[in-house]
Amino acid sequence: MWGGCGDHNSDPKHDQPEAVEKETGFARGADVSWVTQMEAEGLKFYTPGNERKEMECMELLRDHCGVNSIRLRVWVNPADGWNSIDDVVAKARRADSLGLRTMIDFHFSDTWADPGHQEMPKAWQGLQIDDLCVALGSHVSATLTALDRAGVSPEWVQIGNETTPGMMLPVGSVDNPVELTRLNNAGYDAVKAVVPDAKVIVHLDGGHNPWPYDRMFDLLESYGGRYDMIGMSLYPYWAAQQGGSGSWAKVADDCIANIAHLKQKYGKPVMICEIGMPYDQPDSCRSLIAKMMGADVEGIFYWEPEAPAGYNGGYTLGCFDGGAPTVALDPFKTR
Repeated sequence: MWGGCGDHNSDPKHDQPEAVEKETGFARGADVSWVTQMEAEGLKFYTPGNERKEMECMELLRDHCGVNSIRLRVWVNPADGWNSIDDVVAKARRADSLGLRTMIDFHFSDTWADPGHQEMPKAWQGLQIDDLCVALGSHVSATLTALDRAGVSPEWVQIGNETTPGMMLPVGSVDNPVELTRLNNAGYDAVKAVVPDAKVIVHLDGGHNPWPYDRMFDLLESYGGRYDMIGMSLYPYWAAQQGGSGSWAKVADDCIANIAHLKQKYGKPVMICEIGMPYDQPDSCRSLIAKMMGADVEGIFYWEPEAPAGYNGGYTLGCFDGGAPTVALDPFKTR
């Protein structure tokens, strides 16, 4: 049930290189969960400008884009092995060796978990809520223990990814608040048992829209849900497509207002766990990130900036061109 393959005990801490000192404060982040798959497929990454020197992706993001944090998703039993525990550990060790902070994003699915897809892992289907909480907690514990043995201590851990409708539907639906809260707390407790200082995040999409946030966090507050931080996704392009919300600036303003509302109502810090704009609008993306860096948030993570246009089913919100970063992430270099 833990996902991945191989022996998670094979990387004792004494085999790890000496840790590089990490920054503190504002997280300037990137989710690069695709990077090992991209490398296996022969994709390469280059420095910006005419020189175009080939460079490892995370080091490139650190040295040329101002990134100081990496976000990595975890699937339970992925069919092709990408985003398994072993794959996540390999990427996290690389990030840690570069002095990059780490966020771990549990999807609690064998594949993508998002507002339209919160599917129960195959191995957990049919479990009653007590056993489901045990399975979820064991998966979190196994992942974080493997990271700990590799010398990596995540600074943030998401219990679920964009869980706006809940997680592991139908059991963990927002319409089943007792079960949803129990699943959330099983994950929270498993995190704290392995990495006590990690900040546990509940992450929803549509950061510009306050209603789903009030629904989720009212629910958790009412039923004893435990969490340390509120996580948001912000994709102005998709927001405009879905609801005619206007310009990216209007969507950003609505998100900033929601951040202030949530901090005042629930007393929790807020993180932008995902942000993105179309790859062919780098100047607008740069302006969006600069604007959101002025909001009262703990940090911002760009989702898969290294992805070429149309990658892996048609993703077009990366911010690299020809394998090199555009100006989209430039605001990260000034803070």
